[in-house]
Amino acid sequence: MPVSTCFRTPAAAAVLLAASAIFVAACGSSGSSTPGSAGGATTPAGSGGGAGLANSTPATSPSSGEPGIVAVTTAGALVRLDPSTGSATQTLVPSGVLGDEVSVSPDGATVYFAVSQGCKAAIESVPIGGGSPTVIGQGELPAISPDGSKLAFAIEPSLTQGCVPNTSNLAGLYKLVIRAVSSGAEQVLPLPPQVRRGGLPSPISHLSWAADSTRLAVSASAVADNEGWNIWIVDTSVAKYYVQPGSGVTFVPVTGSPTPQRSYLREGIFLPDGNLFISRACCGGVPIHNTSRLMWVVDLSGNLVHQVAIGFANLDHYSLATDASGQWLLYLAGHDLYVSRGGNRPSLLGSGFIAATWQ
Repeated sequence: MPVSTCFRTPAAAAVLLAASAIFVAACGSSGSSTPGSAGGATTPAGSGGGAGLANSTPATSPSSGEPGIVAVTTAGALVRLDPSTGSATQTLVPSGVLGDEVSVSPDGATVYFAVSQGCKAAIESVPIGGGSPTVIGQGELPAISPDGSKLAFAIEPSLTQGCVPNTSNLAGLYKLVIRAVSSGAEQVLPLPPQVRRGGLPSPISHLSWAADSTRLAVSASAVADNEGWNIWIVDTSVAKYYVQPGSGVTFVPVTGSPTPQRSYLREGIFLPDGNLFISRACCGGVPIHNTSRLMWVVDLSGNLVHQVAIGFANLDHYSLATDASGQWLLYLAGHDLYVSRGGNRPSLLGSGFIAATWQ
């Protein structure tokens, strides 16, 4: 799992249980796997492996028209990748960068990322060509809007040993922040009052802007086990909270097979056409035992539009990203980076990453 979202490990859950009497969802396996290897590839007849489509669509081939990629390595380095080979061509930040989400400005000039600062995380930016990072402020999981005017990010307490805040109710510390890039003015969306009173937070695991630069797809992780993952569509022009049906907030339901009642949406991002690219997992519950990972394009009602890939049941699939055209998709399965062109079967580009996005 990426560092920024791996607070939901058994060890962290134990810390949180002692500190605030709540559980935090366990991370999925983050080990690397090779397509078609034993131990978790869910492969239908006629497909080429765990990352394959359930039809004969050929795997994506590297193309000279492919946009550049910015990624975070398992060592915490922010790097630029050659999209044809997956090899690092430039190191922008040598260490300390957190995982799951990095974001590149629409003009391609600036990379936004989060770094660890002891028990806190901070958002920074760096020029795409390299240079000294600029500190923006406390937070993690930065997402720049398509028009470049807003930066969304999460503020959440660290649940690592020795960092859990000394309070019986942590729910009030979870916030979604929308920052105006030009002025620095911030709009803060907390959890709803009834959720805060209940003491069970809904940690944010990924953020993605719609093409209108107003709506956000907020991937929120579980609080008790892996049944609580949701994707919320937040209209930032009217919403007061980041999880609460109504008042500018809706959730994306799970549809299709297998067992939608027990399946959950691990992560989702907006595509330029308004649909979502999602990681759909089955099944929720305790003990955690995932038997299915599906990479789908769905509409906002959760209905299947197109299946991009069948993933590895034993690996977490996260750090989803699309380029501005919607023709190029990427995601991580464990620490392996997969790339898809035009929604075709993805190809393995490289290994050893905890976040990636298009440049």
